[in-house]
Amino acid sequence: MMAAISRDSLLSLEEYAKQRKDFRARVMAHKHNRKVHLGEHVTLLFEDELTIRYQIQEMLRAERIFEEEGIHDELDAYNPLIPDGSNWKVTMLIEYADESERKRALARLIDVEDKVWIQVKGQSKVFAIADEDLERETGAKTSSVHFLRFELSAAMKNALKHGQALAMGIDHPNYQITIEKVTEAVRQSLIDDLIL
Repeated sequence: MMAAISRDSLLSLEEYAKQRKDFRARVMAHKHNRKVHLGEHVTLLFEDELTIRYQIQEMLRAERIFEEEGIHDELDAYNPLIPDGSNWKVTMLIEYADESERKRALARLIDVEDKVWIQVKGQSKVFAIADEDLERETGAKTSSVHFLRFELSAAMKNALKHGQALAMGIDHPNYQITIEKVTEAVRQSLIDDLIL
């Protein structure tokens, strides 16, 4: 199991300010092999300890949080987004540059978060478990941000370890996309999240 981020492992606001430029560059490079674009408008960011650590540090910085209670609130909010060795945890972004187009699209894409899938070659599709923390859609539209979890069986993890390809996609009536094979760099980065 990946360890949760502890209070004493976080940088103070002052120390983070000193290290932020280099840390941010490291995280952006790391995220490169953890992002999958599903068509023009959906991006999946596969979270891990480093991406969540960065998110926490950025939230503390942006909100100027230095009191213990506030810091623990951020840890409580973000630690559940770290994968635990048998799953992948993902931030799903639905992106449309034009605001009116985005509004129309979000109305057409209700339940899209439940239609996102991954598939290890030779294994069954695994559909996302979406938004376990809170409901992010209304009867009129979905949200532009969702949090997903994909649970992998031992057979799936073993198949990945032995070189099987990883596919991803969305099976929604208004958004159909399949990526038959993610890049090897992405596949390897995601295997690193699994306890094999």
